[in-house]
Amino acid sequence: MSAKSKRDGTPRRHKFRRKQRLESAKSWLPTYEGNKRFQAYRKRYGVNWETAFTELEMLGVQIDPAYKEQVLRTEAREAEIRREKKLEKARQIETSMGFEQDDNFAMIIGYISGGAPYGVTWEEWNEIQDTE
Repeated sequence: MSAKSKRDGTPRRHKFRRKQRLESAKSWLPTYEGNKRFQAYRKRYGVNWETAFTELEMLGVQIDPAYKEQVLRTEAREAEIRREKKLEKARQIETSMGFEQDDNFAMIIGYISGGAPYGVTWEEWNEIQDTE
């Protein structure tokens, strides 16, 4: 297998740990000319808002506390909406297909002789949903 075929297409900097990101960002920040520094940092290093704010603060970037609070509140609200939509979609499937669900299984197909359920786990379910 060649080295090229092993690549997964993810930029190397998205796999950086905090120490590596901070070192890389030290040279990137002075060259960034846009107005959306926090958004650009998130996209460049593949991190969430909270991590971007924390690391840019570590690098000495001034952040307006009101802006930070508003962005984090909005992100939390959007995450909750996504979670609710996912649960609603699962409930619709459960009612339309007649499958049971629990904390471990998105779709309980049946039970083994000992009484333990088997079926599609939430992890597998999320992978299926991501491919659609």
